[in-house]
Amino acid sequence: MSAVATAGSQLRYVNKAFWRNPASAFFIFAFPLMFLVIFTSLLGSGTVIVAGRAVHESTYYVAAMTAFAVVTASYNNLAIGLVFLRDSNVLKRIHGTPMPPAVYLAARIVHAVLVALLLVCITVAFGRLAYSADVPSGTALLRFLLVVVVGAVSFAALAFAIASVIPNFDAAAPIVNGTILPLFFLSGVFVPLGDHTPSWIVWTSQVFPVRPFARALQAGILGTTFHWTDVAVLAAWGVGGAAAALRWFSWQPRV
Repeated sequence: MSAVATAGSQLRYVNKAFWRNPASAFFIFAFPLMFLVIFTSLLGSGTVIVAGRAVHESTYYVAAMTAFAVVTASYNNLAIGLVFLRDSNVLKRIHGTPMPPAVYLAARIVHAVLVALLLVCITVAFGRLAYSADVPSGTALLRFLLVVVVGAVSFAALAFAIASVIPNFDAAAPIVNGTILPLFFLSGVFVPLGDHTPSWIVWTSQVFPVRPFARALQAGILGTTFHWTDVAVLAAWGVGGAAAALRWFSWQPRV
């Protein structure tokens, strides 16, 4: 069997395992919508200035929660799931099969991308129906989908990287959330960044991948200027995460 066929078979298995845990799948899809409703109910009655444009805060949070959905699906859930599979010796058994490790990793990343795309469709559709948010079209739609795919792949690669340094499953959730939740605040996902935002927060947010990802998605939904440098920064983090995962990812439980 070719590597592509093996990857396709593994992808189908990963997808079946995902949907056979309906409680987990439900909250993965419901979580961003819950946050969207909460933030728009608390903070979505005014306007916010984004890249020199005044946009309604409810529309702003549609774009923000779209980024949140992709990151949580591709980074949080994947990293925690990998540590669980490693500690339960599932990865060790998979590594002992004839399937090349790269095929398994590719199948997990492709599945994360597919889940992210479905999450984006649901979030954007909900935002359109509930808050009259704009839906990208034409060239903007193609760029928007490209950003979603690059973001999902990059954060999935970072999930493998962070899973490499998590010592055990008990530490998985604290470490994963501790590395990503501050970036949601610093990057304007939970609270919009304004003119009075401290310069060190603005500088820090541009270094890490969440801010460029959220800003690139805003271009599609809010109509702000699209910058290819945001995609380049995001892709660079993905390449770095993949390199770290290839170097340090462990298939066996840590002793």
